[in-house]
Amino acid sequence: MRISTHSYARIACMNAKALISVSDKTNLEQLLTFLKSKNYQIISTGGTAKFIKELGYEVTEVHEITNFPEMLGGRVKTLHPNILGAILARREEEQDLAELKSHEIETIDLVVVNLYPFAKTIKQENLVFEDAIENIDIGGPTLLRSAAKNYKSITVLSKPNQYKAFIETASKFENDSKEILALREKLAIAVFEQVSNYDNIIHHFLKNKLTKTPLGASFELSESISSDDALPETINLELKKRQSLRYGENPQQKAALYVDETQPYASLVDYKCLQGKEISFNNLLDIQAAWNIVTEYDSSVPCSAIIKHNNPCGVAIAPNAALAFTEALSTDTISAFGGIVAFNVAVDLATATELTQIFLECIVAPEFTDEALEMLAQKKNLRLVTANLPAAPIKHYDIKSFAGAYLLQESNDELLDKSKMKTVTTKQVEDHQWIDLIFAWKIVKHVKSNAVVAVKNGKTIGIGCGQTNRVKAVEDCLRNMDLDTRDAVLASDAFFPFADNIHLAAQNHISVIIQPGGSIKDQEVIDACNEAGMAMVFTGLRHFKH
Repeated sequence: MRISTHSYARIACMNAKALISVSDKTNLEQLLTFLKSKNYQIISTGGTAKFIKELGYEVTEVHEITNFPEMLGGRVKTLHPNILGAILARREEEQDLAELKSHEIETIDLVVVNLYPFAKTIKQENLVFEDAIENIDIGGPTLLRSAAKNYKSITVLSKPNQYKAFIETASKFENDSKEILALREKLAIAVFEQVSNYDNIIHHFLKNKLTKTPLGASFELSESISSDDALPETINLELKKRQSLRYGENPQQKAALYVDETQPYASLVDYKCLQGKEISFNNLLDIQAAWNIVTEYDSSVPCSAIIKHNNPCGVAIAPNAALAFTEALSTDTISAFGGIVAFNVAVDLATATELTQIFLECIVAPEFTDEALEMLAQKKNLRLVTANLPAAPIKHYDIKSFAGAYLLQESNDELLDKSKMKTVTTKQVEDHQWIDLIFAWKIVKHVKSNAVVAVKNGKTIGIGCGQTNRVKAVEDCLRNMDLDTRDAVLASDAFFPFADNIHLAAQNHISVIIQPGGSIKDQEVIDACNEAGMAMVFTGLRHFKH
């Protein structure tokens, strides 16, 4: 037999009970003060019970309800019929209430539980694997799911930031079953979202650790990878909102930053803004583009990249950060205005002095010295961002939206193997030119197609990006070069389909070309290089970037 829901959809009634078991004690005293005013009996466990007692509140410990001690170092304490029955019993079902009565179980009306901090634990440096295992919560998800399932009868609080809304609703609508039920519905939905994400983080971490399966940076694999397909059958996007942004690419577009908490490693998304205006949507895209370039090299090779609208307008490697920046800037001083600058080494005073000579939107680096920060503080709106250099390349997948669906691909991080490259011309590459060739190939990978990059002495001297044909890309790359281009090298992200590109390069004294090869016109292109006395290398690797 069912009874009216109006008799139980209340926040508190006579002999109301609250079960509290939390790892995060934030705002708990505020909640306890309210519960005491409503004459709740507090039931709690272990460290939470001790914390509540120290605040001066009366507590009934769980073992007094279960008549069974905590065991296995606290692994088993709340999973007992006297607790779960008290939560899961449907107040509108007379049979449920009769069964509780026959077993002398009293109902619990409020469940306040938050989970062990698994995501935080796995981000710790020098993580011990067993510490991660011990932070897999078992009882917490069960209690939360049980209470959320019975939301018509139970109020469940899974996060400290929910306490305020609960207190305000309970104070204003204590006897309004409609308002109370609406609150409980929202809280129940929040529980299942939180527990689902929590389980995904654990799944991702253990799958990566125990099977060494490469997992993605913005999703969780939910099916095993089949032997005939390197990509997963299904993916689950589980992203958490990190911060709201002022707007998207344009002011009329709302935007926010979301992160994948399944990542146990530090990344650019863990950036810190040390000064300046709020980081924008476009800033983040450009910061990522710049960071991807400079981290092609480790800190033993100082590198600086200047980005504008997601494309580099200058990149250089040099003995120090200051020289790397000024060399990168010399590629295109006009486009660099209002750009984003990245370094893979610390920004010192000498570098900061150079940076203050031009208007920039943002600078990102592993760190800034105190002297550099003092110098850059003169530019109050200039955003200064620090991020952690990746310890090692991490295999991930790239995901893009497409007409309400998604496109998935492996990241373009295959390393260039010099032994597999082939010099296809009569003229050979001289030993000293290989540094520039490799540098040019690393940079062209990060330029929008059609992409062509000219390099000399460890810096870009011309960049052609985002053109609809390769001739235009070569023309843009070579147009503004007023340097001595003898001994310069040219990289193309895809093959040259015709010899006209080679003629343009030869007219500008390019010495070596590096490109994937693979065109039906390859021989024509090779012949043009031989006629011009140029060397050309085929990589067999393409770098389209749309």
